[in-house]
Amino acid sequence: MNPIRYVEPVFRPPSEAESLILPVTDGCSWNRCTFCEMYTAPQKKFRPRDEEEIFETIKRCAEVYVGDVRRVFLADGDAMTLSTRRLAAILEAIKRDMPAVRRVSSYCLPRNVKKKSVEELRELADLGLSMVYVGAESGDDTVLEKINKGETFDSTREALLKLGEAGIKRSVMILNGLGGEVFSEQHAKNSARLANETQPEFLATLVVSFPKGDARLRANFPEFSPLGIEGLMREMELLVETLDLRRTVFRSDHASNWLVLKGTLGADKARLLEQLRAAIAAPDRAPLRPAWARGL
Repeated sequence: MNPIRYVEPVFRPPSEAESLILPVTDGCSWNRCTFCEMYTAPQKKFRPRDEEEIFETIKRCAEVYVGDVRRVFLADGDAMTLSTRRLAAILEAIKRDMPAVRRVSSYCLPRNVKKKSVEELRELADLGLSMVYVGAESGDDTVLEKINKGETFDSTREALLKLGEAGIKRSVMILNGLGGEVFSEQHAKNSARLANETQPEFLATLVVSFPKGDARLRANFPEFSPLGIEGLMREMELLVETLDLRRTVFRSDHASNWLVLKGTLGADKARLLEQLRAAIAAPDRAPLRPAWARGL
């Protein structure tokens, strides 16, 4: 019997594939982004889980997995919306009942960080919260407004700086193609500016896609026109060209990406630009992911 009660579908970052997925909330507290379908199912309505259920789940996991768990990912969409007290209690329970755990991580909306001081975030880091995944999506205020993100360049920047000051590693995600043809250039440039001003430890890009159609997006973004493969790669070229990072692990290898890019910025910037420009110049010879292999 599974020691954890999951509400399907369950989502986690690709790098958390080996982690124990521990739900502490269901759904997403914002859940208004018009590009996102992750938490739109009726059973994914946002609610914090009962503390006693969480503590009991941790105890059962400790009994079932007996020291095998090294990483824990706090699900669902934004566990960081919980109060510092509740998060601290959860982290303390993990530390007590599963002492082999070496890393705890979570998704994180910038607005959730606004509610917490650097001292509170540092307390969570000391209790084991090592990294958060921040879906910035874009650094451009026009694009953010068009997708109803509920954030701005400044609010995301402030959250990332606060997390960094507290010693929590930040994995930032940008959506390639989110501005469509009209806003592609400013989306790329301002997303790079956001990364440059915050210097996250990890930066990743995914290609925006709409498995269920783009009607929700177009309601507030009627002029959206999706980029083709060349447009996506040219936008990526501008993003990488504008990035001025000192020591950030960069990944553009999600299943949604046509061209896989991996490196450390800035050390590998020239190589990554060379890969992009070669693919743009000769797409028929580029190692592009076949359409059937792409997805979310």
